[in-house]
Amino acid sequence: MQLKATLIGSIAIFLWSVLALFTSITGAIPAFQLLFLTFLIGGLVGLGFLIKKGVVLDDIKSHPMKVWLISIGGLFGYHFFYFTALGKAPVADASLIAYLWPLLIVLLSPLVLKDKLRWYHLGGAMLAFSGAAYLLISKGEFLFSSDFAVGYLMAFFSALIWSVYSILNRTINKVGTEMVAFFCLGTALLGGICHVILETWVSPDVYQWLAIAALGVGPVGAAFYAWDYGTKHGNIRLLGVFSYAAPLLSTIILTVTGHAVFTWGLMTSCLLIVGGALLASIDVFKLNIKKAPGRAP
Repeated sequence: MQLKATLIGSIAIFLWSVLALFTSITGAIPAFQLLFLTFLIGGLVGLGFLIKKGVVLDDIKSHPMKVWLISIGGLFGYHFFYFTALGKAPVADASLIAYLWPLLIVLLSPLVLKDKLRWYHLGGAMLAFSGAAYLLISKGEFLFSSDFAVGYLMAFFSALIWSVYSILNRTINKVGTEMVAFFCLGTALLGGICHVILETWVSPDVYQWLAIAALGVGPVGAAFYAWDYGTKHGNIRLLGVFSYAAPLLSTIILTVTGHAVFTWGLMTSCLLIVGGALLASIDVFKLNIKKAPGRAP
C-alpha cells in the first residue's frame, strides 16, 4: 500500500518536471493570472470526477475547517510567497532557496511519523539537494545580496509552507484525494483576487491557451492530486528526496526540446540526485529483504 502510494506521489514529480517547458510557452502571462487559470482548470477537471462519483454537498461540509486551512493554505501560500519572492529577488537566488522544501520535508517528517529520522535519510536528502543546487548554480548567476533580503525571506517562507503542508497532509489522510478539486478551486479564487489587485489581464493567444490548458490538466492539476495521495499514504521522506529529480528532469526535457544545452554539470547533478535517492531508500531495501522468503538450505 505504501509503495503504491509513493509511486503515485512520484507522478507529481515527473509532471512538475514539464512545468518550466509549458510555462515558457505562456510567455508574458502575469503570474497570478496564470495561477488563477491553471488551478481553475485543475479544479474543474476534478469536479467533473466528483460529480460522476456522486459526491454531495453534505460530504463536502463534513470536513472541518482544519482540512481547508491546511490544503488551500498550502497550495495558495506556497505560490503566493514564491511569486512574491521572484518579484523581490533574482530568480536564481529565490529558486535555490525555495527548493529547500524537499529537504525540509525530510527534516520535519518526525513530527508526524512514528519512526526516527535516520542518518541515511538526512544524508540522502543533503546529497540530492547538493545535486539540485549544483544544477541551479550552473544555470544562473547568483548575487545573494542583503538588498534582496525580503525576497529571500519570501522564498524561504514558500519552502517552509510547502513542506509543512506536505507533512500535515498526513494528519488528514482520511480526507479523500478527490477533495483536491475544491482545494484547487479555492486556490484559483485567491489567485484571481491577487491578480485583480496586483496585475493587469493579458489576453492569451491560441498557443498560450493550449499551454495553460496543459498546465491545468498536468503539472497543476493531476500533479497535486497525485501529491496529495502520496503524502497521505506513501513514504513522505522518499517523496521529499525524489522531489530533487524535478529540476533535473526539467533540464533534461528542456535540453531534448532544444531550450537548453547539455553540460557535464547536468551529468554530475544526475549522479548526486540519484545517489541521494538510493541512500535515502536504504530502509525500503531493508524492509524488502526482511519480507523476502529465506532460501532452502
